[in-house]
Amino acid sequence: MRDVHVGIIGLGNVGTGSLTILTENAAQLAQKLGFRLIVSAVCSRTAKSRALPAGLEAALVTEDWREVVAHPDVEIVAELIGGTTAAREIVEAAIAAGKAVVTANKELIALEGAALWRQAAARGVQLAIEASVCGGIPIHGVLREGIAADRLEAFYGILNGTSNYILSEIEQYNSEFDAVLAEAQRLGYAEADPTADVDGFDARSKLALLASLAFGVELTPSDIPTSGIRPITPVDFRYAAQLGCTIRLVCSAEATPAGLFLAVRPALIPKDAILASVRGAYNAVWTRGAYGADTFYYGKGAGPTPTGVAVVSDLMRVARDLRSGASGRVSPFGFTGPKPAKPRPIGEQQRAWYLRFRVQDRPGIIASLSAILAQHEISIDAVLQLPKEDWRNLPFVITVESTSGMRISRALEQMSGLDFMVEPPLAMPLEPGL
Repeated sequence: MRDVHVGIIGLGNVGTGSLTILTENAAQLAQKLGFRLIVSAVCSRTAKSRALPAGLEAALVTEDWREVVAHPDVEIVAELIGGTTAAREIVEAAIAAGKAVVTANKELIALEGAALWRQAAARGVQLAIEASVCGGIPIHGVLREGIAADRLEAFYGILNGTSNYILSEIEQYNSEFDAVLAEAQRLGYAEADPTADVDGFDARSKLALLASLAFGVELTPSDIPTSGIRPITPVDFRYAAQLGCTIRLVCSAEATPAGLFLAVRPALIPKDAILASVRGAYNAVWTRGAYGADTFYYGKGAGPTPTGVAVVSDLMRVARDLRSGASGRVSPFGFTGPKPAKPRPIGEQQRAWYLRFRVQDRPGIIASLSAILAQHEISIDAVLQLPKEDWRNLPFVITVESTSGMRISRALEQMSGLDFMVEPPLAMPLEPGL
């Protein structure tokens, strides 16, 4: 069978990892496909000044992505630069040229994926997006085909390896957030600007994508309620342990009769829950289906070669379809037409809550807070206080019975104005059923 020629645009971590697999594992890839995947063009701002893997001597090396898209041999374009400006231009140009596209770009696909897929479908070419979420876990393929017959009711995920690494280190070593973040940056787990990771925005894009596959909806990521891990301290893990829980940045999606609830936020989860065992820079997704019940998927969420495996696997799938004439066999979003949707207001969702306070200790504090909770019809479950450390900055916790997030928000807003508060209270849900 005739070989398939590929163009790679972007030689960052993912592009380099993909090239490594395409060259070092070329013989086995050909055995699996029955033909070769040949890299005919490579584009990077530094491509001409860096050593490329052996086997690419005949490839076009350029700093202009347009030369890759226009290359007469290239049938599949891999966009691996990230971002939403030049990347979108590349993807649209490749589609217009009648070439299939493989991308690892979570931000672009979360924002514009459905529109780009419609362009690709109209042109009769494929758009493959497996590497955009959980690089080392084939979660797209699972949702798109593996459990396609099921009707998903909920899924929960740990979708950002940087945040999970930081939380794991705080828990294990009783370290402060800033110190762990600095170490994560030194090790390459966190970017110089860690905002997208630690404030939840990276996880939000991934949640929007997975919800599209799981429920057939087209979402705007900014509509998803999102909060990050900056406020989490070692004392929160000590209190969580007293409750038999740990803390993770949880991406949650729940289909209810009232609508779809989505959120990215730190949450307490039971220590015997399967997601609690996910530590370090790993990702995981737990799903619950109406027919297939619970399934769980775990692996490296990022890194040059884990994500490169997802990219090259997509290249293989698209190449097979090109040679078999099966282009467009399955939508990249699993549904023939994702429908625009908005999540339900997260304040409507009922949860038990963990409320952590830092106060200047004095008589009457519990009475004042209890009065505010009662005013908002919130019932106290327990009050926890570790041995006193500093009366000027005393941390303690109140857990409350299941109530709406809206009531919690209103109560905390009122509490924040109390003169004994050192900082605004921290609220985290206790996620049930995990």
